[in-house]
Amino acid sequence: MNTKIVSIDLGLRSYDIYIGSSLLYRIGDYVPDDLEGRSAFIVTDENVSSYASSIRDVLLEGGARSAPILTLAPGEQTKSFRSYQQVCEWMLKNGISRDSIVFAVGGGVIGDLAGFAAATVMRGVSYIQVPTTLLAQVDSSVGGKTGINTPQGKNLVGCFYQPAGVIADIETLKTLPRRELMAGYAEVVKYGLIRDPAFFSWLEKNGAKLAEGDEKALAYAIEKSCQAKAAIVQSDETEQGQRALLNLGHTFGHALEAAANYDGRILHGEAVAIGTIMAMDLSVRMGLCSPQDKDRVEAHFTSVGLPTHPSMIEPGLNASPSQMMAVMGRDKKVSKGQMRFILMNGIGDAFVSGDVPEMLVREVLRDYVGEKKSKWKLAFSFLSSR
Repeated sequence: MNTKIVSIDLGLRSYDIYIGSSLLYRIGDYVPDDLEGRSAFIVTDENVSSYASSIRDVLLEGGARSAPILTLAPGEQTKSFRSYQQVCEWMLKNGISRDSIVFAVGGGVIGDLAGFAAATVMRGVSYIQVPTTLLAQVDSSVGGKTGINTPQGKNLVGCFYQPAGVIADIETLKTLPRRELMAGYAEVVKYGLIRDPAFFSWLEKNGAKLAEGDEKALAYAIEKSCQAKAAIVQSDETEQGQRALLNLGHTFGHALEAAANYDGRILHGEAVAIGTIMAMDLSVRMGLCSPQDKDRVEAHFTSVGLPTHPSMIEPGLNASPSQMMAVMGRDKKVSKGQMRFILMNGIGDAFVSGDVPEMLVREVLRDYVGEKKSKWKLAFSFLSSR
C-alpha cells in the first residue's frame, strides 16, 4: 500500500499526516527533524507497549541518544492531573531538554495527555503523534488539541499545541477489538454528516467492509477524514468558529461519559454516536432536520454495532436530565453563559447554534436518559461481541 500524505497548512506550525502500512518500523523516515544526538521520550499504554518497544529500537538505530518509555494504564481515567504530573516528572527526571522529541504512542488518551505534557514541559518541546486506534487516527491526533479530564467534565484543562507530525499505521488497527474499532468509526461518520453527504453514502455502502478490517476501506476512510479535519483546522485552528462543527454529538456525548465517571462503560466514540442521534433528534424537534435523515443515520449506526441510545450501555449510566444539563453547562462551547449545540439541517449540513430552547434540550434528555429498551441492549451486545 502506498503511503498517503495529508498536509495541514498552519504556517510555521504546518505538518504532515502519514497514512499507510508498516510505518512504525521505518518511523525515522517520517520524523521531520534529524534525530542524531537528540533524546526521545515515548509515552504509551499497556495495550500497545510492544509498538513502543519497536519504535524505541528504530529511534536508537537512527541516532537518537536515548529513548526511555513510560507505560501507563489504558482508559480515560489516565487522562488526569495525577497522570499529567507523572508524565512531566518522568520527563524531567530523565533529562528532557528543549531539543528533545516526545512520541505519543497509543489512542486518544495517550495523545492528549502526552501532547499536553509536551506543550508545557520546558515551555514546549516537539512531539509526534503515533495514533494506534481508528478514533485517534481520524480525530484526536490531528489538529493540536491536548488536555486532560477533570471531575467537572472532559478536556476542560489543556491547550492547542500542534504536533510535528502524525504517523497513522493501519497495521495497528488489526489488533483492535471490534468495539474499539467501531468507536472510532463514529468519528469517521461525523465527517460525512457535517459537510460531505457523498462520503456518508460511501460509508453506508462500505461500513461493513471497514468494520471487518478491509485495508483499502480503512485507508480511504482515514484519508478522507484527515482531509476534512485538515480543511477545518486550517480555517479555524483554535476553535473560534467553524471548528466547533467537529464536536457534532460531543455536547451530549461528553455528558454521558461524565455520567459513567470515565470508567469504560461507554467508550468515547459510543458516546459520540449516541450524542449524534440526540443532536439530530433536537434538530428534528426544532423543525430543522427531517425525521427520515435521523432514522437513516440511526439505522447506519445500528448496522455496524454502534449504540444509539443510553439504555443500550450496560450496566446503566444512572444519569438524570438535571445531572446531564449541569455537565453540559460546563462544556467548552458555552459562550456568555449560553450553551451552543451542533445542529443539522440534514445529512452533510451541520451548523453551530446558541439559539436552542432549553425546554427542547430537557425534552431530549428526558426521552433518552434512563429510558429502558432491552431489545436494543441485546442487539448491541450481540453486535459488539462479533
